[in-house]
Order: sequence, then structure tokens, then C-alpha cells
Amino acid sequence: MRLPEVFSSQPFAVSIEIFPPKTEEGDVALRRHMQTLVQHKPAFMSCTYGAGGSTQDRTLSWCKEIQGFKRTAMAHFTCVGSSREELNQWLDRAAAAGIQNIMALRGDPPQGETEFKVAEGGLSYANELVELIRNHPSDFGIGVAGYPEKHLEAPSLDVDLENLKRKVDAGADAIFTQLFFDNSNFFSFRDRCQQMGIEIPIVPGIMPITDFARMKRITSMCGTVFPEALSNKLEAVQDDSDAQFEIGVEYAIKQCEELRDNGIPGIHFYALNKSQACQKILEALAK
Repeated sequence: MRLPEVFSSQPFAVSIEIFPPKTEEGDVALRRHMQTLVQHKPAFMSCTYGAGGSTQDRTLSWCKEIQGFKRTAMAHFTCVGSSREELNQWLDRAAAAGIQNIMALRGDPPQGETEFKVAEGGLSYANELVELIRNHPSDFGIGVAGYPEKHLEAPSLDVDLENLKRKVDAGADAIFTQLFFDNSNFFSFRDRCQQMGIEIPIVPGIMPITDFARMKRITSMCGTVFPEALSNKLEAVQDDSDAQFEIGVEYAIKQCEELRDNGIPGIHFYALNKSQACQKILEALAK
């Protein structure tokens, strides 16, 4: 099912993101967690694409695994390190694998590099990638990224929103946001998108906190605002992993409930290849 049909066929679509593990043990563990996650019938599941395209083959194979669980798959796709011809060849392979949805991202620089570099014969921006996908013979559903608190490289939120509008105008079907913890920032972002004439679904991205130290590293890399009160709670139990998990899940449940009650089309969970937190949140939302 393509993204437009996903969001037109149901009022609230849950989706879950995974990433290709680096070891055989990780593969086995992820399959076990997926068996739990699919019981909650997510509308689709997505699989990330490593920096510089480092996991592009694994991305496709894990999308096939998602489809083996009878779930719709969305493959992440970036323009890092690839020419237009190579990008189209990858899309051919995705279509042949039965993948109907693509998450179009400019992509991060490969490990060891600090800035994005355009490949010879390649693309510079995500809106160009959206256009390339839209012009491919396969009729892919296309997702793009939105940043409620601004992309780190954007000089201002206004410029960031203009970049987002270019992606939408190029043919995106849905926007999935960077993780955030302050819902007011998402609501403000959504309002500003609507004022710009963006009418496609805007889906909040939620990453449940299960490990405070890891979350601090993640938020420092993406510029996400961490509420002081929540940070203080987690600091107080930084030596108690169970307490961190409970505080993080409780916060995510309240965050998701408020979002759902304010008319969002769905929630995209960054599961970090685990099932426990998402399972508890989805059980709470189902009550």
C-alpha cells in the first residue's frame, strides 16, 4: 500500500522505524522484536539507509523481511555518494522487491567526513531526490523529513520550512518529523506548514527514552530540545536503567496521547530495534 492510500484509508496510522543490524546476533534479536511489534498491526514499517549508502543492500533485504511479516515497507533512500544513474538503478531494485514507498533524504556524510559532498553526476538536495523518484516509472509513495525545531544546517526555521516546501512541491506524499519532546514545538511547526499551503499528512516522530545517556548523544547530534524537568528526572535515576525506562515510557505515552487528541494523522516510532517501549505505548494508546 502506498503512503497516500495508507493515510486516506485510516484516521490514525502507526508506523515503526528499524535499522539494519550489524551482526547476525542483531538480526536474530530484531526478528524477535519485530514479531512483537507486528502484533500491534502498524500501517507500515520503515528501514533506514546508512550514511553514504553503506547499508543500501541491507535496507532492501530488511524491507523484504518487513513484507514477510505481512506489513507494508518503506525504504529509506539518500543521494549521498551516488550518481543519478546509480540512484535510478537502486529504485529499479526496490521496485523489483515489491517496495512501494521510499523515504527520500539528502543523507548524512559518510563516516569520517564532516560535510555533504555532491557525487559526480549526483544530486545536492532532498527535493531533487524526490523529483527523481517521482519521475521513476514505478509509482512510489514518497515520504520526506520535517524538523519541528529546525535542521542543524539550516540558518533559520523560515529557511528550513522553505526547503520543506520544495520537497512537498516536488512530489512528496507525507512528512515525518525528527524526534522531539515538546509537543508545542510540533504544533507550531504544523501551523506554519499549513500557513505555507502544505496539505499532505504531517506525522510526528517519537523516540521513547529507554537509556538517558544514549538519548543525550542522539539529541546532541540532531539539535532536539530536551525539556529541563524531564532531564532532571532522568538525571536523578541515571544509575537505574529500569527507572529510566519507566520515566521515558510514561512521558512518551502522555506525549502521544496529547498529539493524538490534537488531530494528527498518525505517529512514527523510532524503535531503535527494540519492542518493549513501543509495545507499552501502543497498549496504552489502545485503551
